[in-house]
Amino acid sequence: MTEAAIGEGAPRNDPVNDAEGGRHRLSQVLHLTDLFPLSVSSIGPVFSVAATGGVMAADAGWWTLPAIAALALPFVIAGFVFRLLNKHFPHAGASYHWSARVMGGRVSRYQAWILILAYFTSIPPIAIPAASYTLALIAPHYHAPEVVQMALVLFWICFAAIPLLLGARPTAQITKAFFVLEMVSLVAFGVLGLVKLHQVGVPVHFGPAPIGGMLVVAVVAATVLDGWEIDSYAAEESTRPRKDPGLSGLVGAFLALGFYAILYPLMFAETPMRLLASPNDSDPLALWAHRILPGEHWAILIPILGSTAGGLWLTTYILTRALYAMGRENLIPTSFGRTNRHRAPQLATLVVLGATLVVVALETFVSSLGSFFTLVLSAAGFFLLAEFFLDCLTAVVFLTVGHRRLPDVALQPHRHRWLLAGALFSCLMMGALLVTFFFEGPKAIGGGIDQTLAVMIVLGVGFAWLTGRRRSRTVVFEGRDVEEEPEAQALSAPTT
Repeated sequence: MTEAAIGEGAPRNDPVNDAEGGRHRLSQVLHLTDLFPLSVSSIGPVFSVAATGGVMAADAGWWTLPAIAALALPFVIAGFVFRLLNKHFPHAGASYHWSARVMGGRVSRYQAWILILAYFTSIPPIAIPAASYTLALIAPHYHAPEVVQMALVLFWICFAAIPLLLGARPTAQITKAFFVLEMVSLVAFGVLGLVKLHQVGVPVHFGPAPIGGMLVVAVVAATVLDGWEIDSYAAEESTRPRKDPGLSGLVGAFLALGFYAILYPLMFAETPMRLLASPNDSDPLALWAHRILPGEHWAILIPILGSTAGGLWLTTYILTRALYAMGRENLIPTSFGRTNRHRAPQLATLVVLGATLVVVALETFVSSLGSFFTLVLSAAGFFLLAEFFLDCLTAVVFLTVGHRRLPDVALQPHRHRWLLAGALFSCLMMGALLVTFFFEGPKAIGGGIDQTLAVMIVLGVGFAWLTGRRRSRTVVFEGRDVEEEPEAQALSAPTT
């Protein structure tokens, strides 16, 4: 492993190069067969349809389908962008590290803030439904008090902590069991829906295109089209860090899109739109399942719950790896860059899950703060879209200006013309959606969402300034394949 310095110099407490920090590295243990289930399960197709189908139906009706399809194109292009950047810069920090290598530390520090917002605001909206689906499964007619709901949230947070604290390999193995459950259920309900289509079908009526609603749906769709990028954040734990990350993400993205292309049209075609969009029924997938499989609510609740649980720890996985990388580089306290004996970032995991529990508790027990956090957490789609926008922008710069910031890798601008055109298209489309969301978001989500977003965006400037004052440096992961060189794991320690 070679070394090349970037930034303002190595910090006094270097978690990578000191005697103790040498033990705080991630283990390269994940194969392509591990990364692929991680990518699909992190998307959580079953949970995604259940969580967003009603909102999308209310905002755009049948026009939800073209809105999702329109956003799917730049997200697929982003998959190829991630593949390119992973080949050159595999790293646990993924997108914010790519930005540092291409556009410099200032942009990277701001992108780190967007990354934190994007994934943390996605976690509580997963933890709360996990408790709700558990109650619906084991006690469908029980109106649980808030204390019971919080107890179930605590159970799922503790459950999610188990694989995460045991390390990457156990996380992947446990995820595979949930992955199989989700795939079997998706195929089964897809086939059953096609069989029942002639019996319970409803008229298809698009009507005039609700442009504002479609724009909101496109931003909300970011929460159902992301997740496959988890393999990028697992790059330092991959046995082939320059080959597998990015590839497994593409496979996961295309597979999830295939399921959406079947499930959303079937759900809309077999359930009256007024029922899907009803504010009294927040689970359109269960409603659809009841129509094609009456009286067997458990048949869809089990895969929904499994998908939700997997999404909880895998979204947390992404954020903990990013925080681990930031701690290792001293952007945040270096203790975040340390691992336990299972080579898992222990403090990052405990802080993220603990903060999730606090946010859920405030939402549940404090009505005034609950409405505020509901508003903040509804911005998850916006910040996820912003994160992908910045990644595509990084790719545009990389493909035009090139990489000029490290003497260890002398790269020239890459002449991938089609990928450059795609990255430019994705930047323009995602950027336009981000801007228009400020005008259309309040109509769908509620007043104050635009001001909330503006405040959180401005706070990023403060985060970038504060982290810039720390004695940080960019850590470079060389990315050797452990299968080709048995001792590579020991040699592939990240360096500054």
